[in-house]
Amino acid sequence: MLNQFTFLYRCAGASVLALCVCLVAGNKGRAAEAVTLKSPDGNVKMVVQAGGRLTYTVKFHGNMVIQPSALGVTVDGQDLGQNAVFAGSPVTAKINEHYVTLGVHTNAINNYRSAVIPFTGGPAGPAWQLEVRAYNDGVAYRYRVPETGVHHINGESSEWQLPVGTTIWHQSADNRSYEARYVPDIVGQMGTSQRLMAPAALQFPGDAGYGLMTEANLIHYSDMALYSSGPDGFKAVFHDDPDGWDNVGEIISPWRVTLLASDLNALVNSDLIRNLCPPPAPELAQAAWIKPGRSIWHWLTGGSPKLPEQRTWVDGARDMGYEYYLVDDGWRDWNGGGENAWDALADLVKYANHEGVNVWAWVNAKYVFKPADRKEYFAHAQRIGLVGLKVDFPHPANAEWVQWYDDVLRDAAADHLMIDFHGAVKPTGRERTWPNELSREAVAGREQGKNPSLHDTTLPFLRYVQGHADYTPTLLIPKRLNGSSYAHELAMAIVFTSPFLCLGDNPTNYLQSAAADILKALPPAWDETRALPDSKIGQLAAFARRNGDQWFIGVINDTMPRRETVNLNFLGQGDYKLVELADNPERDDAFVRTERTVTRKSRLTLPLRPDGGYVAWLVPVAGK
Repeated sequence: MLNQFTFLYRCAGASVLALCVCLVAGNKGRAAEAVTLKSPDGNVKMVVQAGGRLTYTVKFHGNMVIQPSALGVTVDGQDLGQNAVFAGSPVTAKINEHYVTLGVHTNAINNYRSAVIPFTGGPAGPAWQLEVRAYNDGVAYRYRVPETGVHHINGESSEWQLPVGTTIWHQSADNRSYEARYVPDIVGQMGTSQRLMAPAALQFPGDAGYGLMTEANLIHYSDMALYSSGPDGFKAVFHDDPDGWDNVGEIISPWRVTLLASDLNALVNSDLIRNLCPPPAPELAQAAWIKPGRSIWHWLTGGSPKLPEQRTWVDGARDMGYEYYLVDDGWRDWNGGGENAWDALADLVKYANHEGVNVWAWVNAKYVFKPADRKEYFAHAQRIGLVGLKVDFPHPANAEWVQWYDDVLRDAAADHLMIDFHGAVKPTGRERTWPNELSREAVAGREQGKNPSLHDTTLPFLRYVQGHADYTPTLLIPKRLNGSSYAHELAMAIVFTSPFLCLGDNPTNYLQSAAADILKALPPAWDETRALPDSKIGQLAAFARRNGDQWFIGVINDTMPRRETVNLNFLGQGDYKLVELADNPERDDAFVRTERTVTRKSRLTLPLRPDGGYVAWLVPVAGK
């Protein structure tokens, strides 16, 4: 017996779509229930199946990429996904919108179909909802439990059951600041009881595409990690709240996300994680005081800031044409500390502003944890003319500290302050809601020394898909290369994107290098990004990025020597001046620089040494 019905729902600004709920009689007359939701292009299909255990599956271009996987949130000791029963007709909608964003491109596309599916958690369980969305580049779901008062969230049953043979790139859960290096594994060959930090990148077997397991819109909840629960399963865990946490009022979980892409270019250009977050308030969306920019930073080469040297650092930022200078940990001790230190910082801000440079300053999270202390601190920073704060050393991201991030951004916005979080939890797209967050760390960056090339060539296809990261790239100090080449170091500033692009070296080293003109021209955000076809996660990160009418190419290589070819057919019409900075085969601390004229019909040959790189700058030739 087959009983099938459809329904239509219209919402403001949304078009109409039909969603099918099928009730199919199983063996011995027992009914199985399923809700199917497809992406706008029809290539992504998510099926939610009820029964003894609520589960879901995902197909991408007809391939099963998520096998039957558990759903459920446990509230007050009851797993709502166990014996869940459909409780009525889902409410559906279709959204297709565009918005401006900062990072790999300027125009974000938010196009999805959604369903809010009502359930009861068993015969005596509470009413709750599963909200699901299907995008052309993935699926997401979250739990909504319309409670009042205080209830305890014990955890979730949410999981991802992956095809055996899937390659997975991940970060261990040993470092709660997300600063471990990324390594690959094979699903089906990993040990059980292994904890990973989200996100984790996936390459499905059989050329079925790429994916990302992660979460989005983390707020009023504890940070999610992943637990290897079997040979091919990964379960959501909350290791910063192992005993759960209390929630006041309605329970709304973050989105559990499976990002899907046919190729690496689609992966790095996905807007899915930001799309799952609310848009900013109008006054923030149009805020003139939120400005991406490049910054000089003293810590990697100078350590704690020495007051007599600060004007020299500001002069370096000015000479580079950079918008910002960041004063890091140690300024609070200037002139004996206290108000004297604030006065000294205020004097430096005045000097920097006179030279056309704006100043950011470091602050320990403990000084801005309590609401009253935070508002006083931010008001003081705004009063002396700081434009941004680098907030460091927050605690591990339990539910209380997760909420703290949003509180910081809200209070900072009130005082027109931009924020860069360090020692931080991963971003989850909330920079869409709070565009005054220009970057955060949550990455093993250049501050940790020379990273393995496996890590560097994995980051743009994993961590940078999750959101901006403050890698503090590009050291041109010979004794600190440790096998890296100058071209590898320079390419970092193109491959690793951050609207607050904070470079790690002394500006004197930049200004004296063969790369000075490119370093001065680098933008902090891009209009268009293309992952070049020969890119491979963990082996080769090759990107072409456009700002205005200029293109930059950045390539980072692993430990294998290569000879790559780049087709310039993405260029516009006419001639372009090409400036190339390639590896010097004889030494790490030198470039091979060439200049010539090319067109969109030209092809570049890139000889890449182990741990090497390549950078190109392409500028239209005026009048041609």
